[in-house]
Amino acid sequence: MEREKFQREHGIIARSLEMQEIVDVIRQVAPTDITVLITGESGVGKEVIARAIHAASKRSKKQLVTVNCGAIPEGLIESELFGHEKGSFTSAVEMRKGYFEIADGSTLLLDEIGEMPLATQVKLLRVLENGEFARVGSSITRKTDVRVIAATNKDLQYEVQHKRFRPDLYFRLRSVNITIPPLRERREDIPLLVEYFVKEFSTKNNITFEGFTDDATELLMEYHWPGNVRELKNAIESMLVLENGRRMNADDVRKYLKEYQPPVFERNLPVHVNKTVEQAERELIYRALVDLKGSILELRDLLMQQSKAVPAHTEHPQLPNANGNGILTLDEMERRMIVGALERHKGNRRLAARDLNISERTLYRKIKEFGIHE
Repeated sequence: MEREKFQREHGIIARSLEMQEIVDVIRQVAPTDITVLITGESGVGKEVIARAIHAASKRSKKQLVTVNCGAIPEGLIESELFGHEKGSFTSAVEMRKGYFEIADGSTLLLDEIGEMPLATQVKLLRVLENGEFARVGSSITRKTDVRVIAATNKDLQYEVQHKRFRPDLYFRLRSVNITIPPLRERREDIPLLVEYFVKEFSTKNNITFEGFTDDATELLMEYHWPGNVRELKNAIESMLVLENGRRMNADDVRKYLKEYQPPVFERNLPVHVNKTVEQAERELIYRALVDLKGSILELRDLLMQQSKAVPAHTEHPQLPNANGNGILTLDEMERRMIVGALERHKGNRRLAARDLNISERTLYRKIKEFGIHE
């Protein structure tokens, strides 16, 4: 009951086990001054969690200060965070306090922390360690009492490996790491969120909504919500306004889900009940590879006919990593698909796995198996 009360007080709309566990962590860390790193895809509600931590803390009497690190030009971010003295640079016509001074005694949310330049990360680390900083253009060391919460949709460990984020700052930030799962992994939260957004928006805009049919509700549950909670909220608001509050069926709802994709379990695949997840995933890859192989062979034959670059009696020019017939092996085609997905997503394994429709665990195993160097 205390957990439910906490959720109501701080606007956390969820019933899934994953979110219940996050609420328990928030209740533990909120009364302390420990640094918290909140990670998750765009739109999952990272700011909601940050606001809940602040509201339940001893600093709640002061306003939470939020800074979007990704929205500030690199040349100005130090001035924005730490302030500057008059005349310290061309446009510095007067002294200005930075966010660390403004947030003294309160909580500072550094959103999109993964976008922060390396040079600024050094100064941020100093503030986190001893509360000291200096304004741009000043040699005077100042002190601040700020509790820092950082949020990002990036994989900071991956950024560290590619030298785009300082490892010492990464480990300092993640004293407590709260990872919010995407909405598609906690579908039991969708009905609660829909009900909440409908009630909130209809009350605010004096709209009488007649509700969703069963098939519309089922579609809302099945949709993969790439934009997460933010996309759900925007979709609900659009539906209520543009449909004039009338009762909506699945066809009505589908118009507002522009990237709608049927759930994986609806695919007509010959998967046996006792088949393992990895076997099913491999079958998905195999089917894609078979289609790809046919396209490759057609393209090769077309090129051979046009260029006449090989003798007429040569049916299958030998290809690297091919079998005796000059055709790519299944393993090599699978390897190339994985390499291609990783390149498309700049090494982001989570996105690459989603692109290939396999689990991250399977992707990791395949990378090791094929000796793929990222």
